[in-house]
Amino acid sequence: MAVSPSNSRISIVDPDTDFLAWAAGHLKADHVEITTYQRAEEALAAFQQERPDLVLSEVRLAGMSGIELLKRLRQADPNAMAVLFSAVTPTSQVIEAMRLGAYDVLGKEKLPYDLRAVVESALRAIEARRATAAAQSLSPETIQETIIGNSPAMQDVFKMIGRVSRSDAPVMITGESGCGKELVAHAIHKFSPRSLKEYVAINVTAIPDNLLESELFGHEKGAFTGAVAMRKGRFEQCDGGTLFLDEIGDMPLAVQSKLLRVLQEGDFSRVGSNETLRSDVRVLAATNKDLEGEVRQGRFREDLFYRLNVVRVHIPPLRERREDVRLLAEYFLHRQSSRRRGQTMRFTEDALAFLEAYDWPGNVRELENTIQRACALSNSDVLLPSDIPLGSTGNRHPGAVSTVTRMRDALSNLLSAAAASPDIELLSWVEKELSKLAFAKFGEDRQRTSQVLGINEADLDQMMGVNKEPQPAAKAKKAPRKQAI
Repeated sequence: MAVSPSNSRISIVDPDTDFLAWAAGHLKADHVEITTYQRAEEALAAFQQERPDLVLSEVRLAGMSGIELLKRLRQADPNAMAVLFSAVTPTSQVIEAMRLGAYDVLGKEKLPYDLRAVVESALRAIEARRATAAAQSLSPETIQETIIGNSPAMQDVFKMIGRVSRSDAPVMITGESGCGKELVAHAIHKFSPRSLKEYVAINVTAIPDNLLESELFGHEKGAFTGAVAMRKGRFEQCDGGTLFLDEIGDMPLAVQSKLLRVLQEGDFSRVGSNETLRSDVRVLAATNKDLEGEVRQGRFREDLFYRLNVVRVHIPPLRERREDVRLLAEYFLHRQSSRRRGQTMRFTEDALAFLEAYDWPGNVRELENTIQRACALSNSDVLLPSDIPLGSTGNRHPGAVSTVTRMRDALSNLLSAAAASPDIELLSWVEKELSKLAFAKFGEDRQRTSQVLGINEADLDQMMGVNKEPQPAAKAKKAPRKQAI
C-alpha cells in the first residue's frame, strides 16, 4: 500500500446505502479493508471490538450524531482518527469536531475531489500521532452561532479555532478591520478548557498610553496622580482565563517589555509595587497591521512578536469570500427584523446580488451597519438595491437604480436583433449562452452558478446541453479523479 506498509482498515458511517456503496468503491485499494454502517451505534460497537485505523462519518445521523460518535471514539481511544462530512455543517459543529480531535471536516459535495487525498493523509499520519486527551466537553447547543461563513476560507478558520482551543499557546489573530477578530478570540476561549474562567477583551488603542500599564497589571494606592486606591489589573482579574489584546501593534514599547516578561515568566508587579505576583493567563492578540514590518521599523519588539505569534489565525476579508455575503446579510436582516415588532423583512434577489458585487472595505462590520441603515430608512418590508446605502457617506451606489433598466435595454436590443433572424430559437439560445457564461464566470462552480440563476443543478446541466450520469455521492460536481491511495 502506498501510505502504509501494513493493511489499513476503514469504517464508513452514513444512512444512505447508495452513498456507502459509492464511498467504498471510491476508496477501494489493495490492502485496504472497508466496512460500512448505517448507524453510529453499530460503528461504535465495531470500533470497540476491532479498532479500525480510520472512521469516516456523516455528521447528521439518526440517533447518535457524528459529533457524538467522534466524542465516544476519542473516549474509547485518545488516538482514534476520524473524518466527518456533511452537506450542511453549522459553525459550532465544525469547531466542536476539530476541538474533539477530528482529522478533518469536509463538505459532502467536495468528497469526489478531496476524500481520497484526505484519507491518504490521515493514514500517513496515524503512526505519527501522539495520544491526546479530549478537551473539556462543551455542548454545541449552548454555544451561540456568532461566527458565520460557509466559504472554504472560513471553514479553515473554524477548523483552526477547534485545533488551537485545545492548547494554552498564545494566538495571533490577523485580518483587516471589521472582519471579526474579536469573535474568533471569544470562540477560542469558549471552546477551550478555560471557558469557565473569565474572558477579558482590551482594545489597546482605546486606553491612553500612560494608563495602559495600570490597566493590564494594576497599581498601588498613590502610585501616580489619581491613584486613590489599590486596583487589580486585568492579568489578576482573569487568572486561569483568557486575555484578548486587540490592536496589539499599537502597544507602547515600555508596556511591551512588561508583557514579554509575563509571557516568559508568568509574573509581574503592579505599578508602584515591588511585590511579584503570578498569574496563569492565556493571551490572545489581534492586529490589522503588518507586525513583521513594525518589527523591522523598530516599533514592535521582535522577541515579543515571536512570543505572541506561536499560532496565527488569519481571517480573510469579506471581498475574498463573497459567497458568505448573502448568508451574513440574511442573518443581519433577520436580527433587525426581530427588533421591528415582528415585521419580517426580506431582500429581493437583485438586492442580494448588489450586496455581493460590492467590495466591502469595512468587511463584516460595514455590512452589518449597512443592513441596519437600510432597515432604518426603508418604508417597506422588501429591500431593493435602491434601498441599500453603501460607502462611508451612506449614499446609494450610483448604479443601484439603473441596473435593472440597463438589463432590460440589453434584452430589448437582443430581441430586436433576433427579429431579423426568425430561424433562431431565441429563448433556448439565451438560456444556453447565459448558463455557459455564468458557469465560466463563477469558476465552473455548479452550485454557485445554479444559485445565482435561481435553478437547480440538473436544470443547469440541461440548459448547457450537458448529459450527466447521476452519482451516488451527494451533489457531486463531476466524476472523481482517479488516483491511488
